[in-house]
Amino acid sequence: MTETQIMKTPRARRLLRHAPLAVVLMVAALGAVMLGDALSFDTLRDNRAALLAFRDANFAGLVLIFVGTYVGIVAFSLPGAAVASVTGGFLFGLALGTVFNVLSATIGAAAIFLVARWGPGRALSARMDASEGRLQRLREGLREHEISMLFLLRLVPAVPFFVANLLPALVGVRFWNFLWTTALGIVPGAIVFTWIGVGLGEVFARGESPDLSLIWEPYILGPILGLCALAALPILVKLLRGGKEV
Repeated sequence: MTETQIMKTPRARRLLRHAPLAVVLMVAALGAVMLGDALSFDTLRDNRAALLAFRDANFAGLVLIFVGTYVGIVAFSLPGAAVASVTGGFLFGLALGTVFNVLSATIGAAAIFLVARWGPGRALSARMDASEGRLQRLREGLREHEISMLFLLRLVPAVPFFVANLLPALVGVRFWNFLWTTALGIVPGAIVFTWIGVGLGEVFARGESPDLSLIWEPYILGPILGLCALAALPILVKLLRGGKEV
């Protein structure tokens, strides 16, 4: 059998579809071990003068490097996403920093979503569509409340970002809905982390590290939980009305 014929077999096609996600998971595992200390606030503190000098000399170049690095961190689920978000505020200010953070995180999330969808997500979604009983009802419920569920995944601070990227791909969420809800849903958190980064220079000057626990402060967490409640409202109304159309 020729190599071309082998590649045309169903088994070979399945392995080919799963290969990109396997690579992502492998890189994520290696990154967790090897990059844990590299992408840290200590690294940023030690290199902040060089970064600011490079920004002033080549702003567009730094933007491309920053966005590309952040996309890679998210796409491969590497450690350092919080550091990257804070760095965006430190380098570019609140407005531009938030834009670059949201853009980078959205592109990275879209990349891993497509990888997961192309691999196991396609097979799992097809099985759910062909299933009956409880699994079929679950699939119909997910489709009916797709937008609300996607917003909740993004807004609830306790949900890890990589889970919110992989889970929708595995259950057959529409890509366009995933993309725009990601871009909007991460804005509140992005503003908080970028805001922390804006004052990073003064924090470093005092010999301190940024306090990321700020997101749990009532005046920050309260509005985010309010947005969560709004996202969950259509689901709650549906339940209270006994499954009737809203």
